[in-house]
Formats: sequence, C-alpha cells, structure tokens
Amino acid sequence: MTRSEFLTKYGFMAAAIISAAVPLAIFIFMALLGYPILTSGRLFGTLLGAWDPIHQSYGILPMIIGTFILAILAVAAAFPVCLGCAALVSDAAPGPVGRFLHGVVRMMTGIPTVVYGFVGIFLLVPLIREAFGGGSGFSLLTAALMLALLVSPTMILLFCDSFGRVTHTYRQAAAALGATTAQQFLFVVLPQARNGILAGVLLGLGRALGDTLIALMLAGNAVAFPDHVFDSARTLTAHIALIIAADFDSPEFRTLFLCGLTLYVLTTLLVLGVRLTMRLPGRRP
Repeated sequence: MTRSEFLTKYGFMAAAIISAAVPLAIFIFMALLGYPILTSGRLFGTLLGAWDPIHQSYGILPMIIGTFILAILAVAAAFPVCLGCAALVSDAAPGPVGRFLHGVVRMMTGIPTVVYGFVGIFLLVPLIREAFGGGSGFSLLTAALMLALLVSPTMILLFCDSFGRVTHTYRQAAAALGATTAQQFLFVVLPQARNGILAGVLLGLGRALGDTLIALMLAGNAVAFPDHVFDSARTLTAHIALIIAADFDSPEFRTLFLCGLTLYVLTTLLVLGVRLTMRLPGRRP
C-alpha cells in the first residue's frame, strides 16, 4: 500500500468515525443533562402533562402534539404538488422546460429558512387573517403552508431521482402496447418508484419536524392544545428556542433536554424508516 493510499484509506475511516461519534456525543450530552428528569419518576408526567410553570407543571405534551400536527399538515399539503412537479420534470416535460424547473427546485434548497418566515409574516399571515376572519393569522395553517413550501424541494428532488431509476425497458414495453405518457407514468413509473416516493415523504416529514424558524415565526407559539388548524400552537423546536432558564438545575431547564431527546428519537426513527424503505424490493409492473 502506497503512502497516498494509506492516507486516503485512514483519512476516510477517521471521517466516518467522527461523523458517527458527533451525533452519538450529542445524544449522550442531552441524556446526561436530562438525566434528573429521566430518573426522577416524573418522566411520563412531563411527557404527557401540560406546560404551566406557575403551578410547577412543565409538561411538553402540547408541544409534541403541535409538532406532529404541523409536520403532518405540511407534508400533506406538499405531497400532491411535489408529485405533480416531479412528474412534470421527469415525464411530461423532460426537455429544456424540465431542466429549467429542476434547476429552480435545486436553487430553492439554498434559500434560508428565515426568508420563508418573513414572506409568511408579511404575505401569508394577512391573507389567512382576512380570508378566514378573526384571529391574528398566526396559526397552524399558516405555518403548515409555508413549511410545505420549505420541504417541497427535498421531496421533489427525491421523487425525480426515484422516477429516473425506473428501468427504461418497462416504459418502452408499455409504449409498444399503446400506453400514453400519462398511462406509462401511472401504471409503470409510480409502482416502480413507490419506495423512493415513500422515502421522500419520510425525509420531508423529518425536515418538517426539525424546522425551528417557521414554527417560531408563524405558528403563534401558544402553549395550549390546538382544537383546529386556525389555532396557534408551539412546536418542540420553537419551545427550545423560546425557553430560557437562568437556573441550570431547574425543572424548566431540564425539560428542554427532554424536548431535544424526543426530537432526536423521532428523527432517528424516520432515518431508519427511510433506510428500510429503500431496501424494500420494488414492485414489478
């Protein structure tokens, strides 16, 4: 083994070890700081309780519910648009128009989240407030619509990639049988790309769960259980950003690390779900 090969091999090995060690170190750090909550017997009371510091109640259940509702609403709103856009780029307009749209989508991945938040405040919030009447306009619906725009590029690019991996001979066989472009897409491409579509949805959901600024700027940050999409709510990420406790030994401070651990576990489960999904055998047309 030459010197350059040796350095390359062990350099990549060191990079892989560091990449695995950093997330593990973050998890251990959060677990250590949240250890008093985990061992105090108040774990389930904190996870399933309401947030009411005046009465010494530091439950994070409203934030967990708000996080899930917001993420699911965002992905549900983004999915049909993303699927249609990916179909347009990959099948309906695969030429210059498709390449242009693909470039626009790639460019959208680099737009800072705070830009989406400001656009939401000055454009979407007034529209929601005036269209549905009453309230401030800072609600789950407002945040979900803007969050759907944020996660769309990730989902579209993954959908396009999964459509591009469909074996071309299947398309040719369908075309030889007289299938139109739309029929090829519906009955050949979609069944073959279902694993990639599911992986894109899961990654979009993970992106929505982990976003902070849009939820912080647009969801209203009400520490309460939302009754409908026009209510304000607070997510786990926004809660971590908003709560500042001067006493590091206070229950309020410890619950922030429980929020972080909850997000960490949810994200890990989604990543594992994506990996398992991509390993599933594809459906044959």
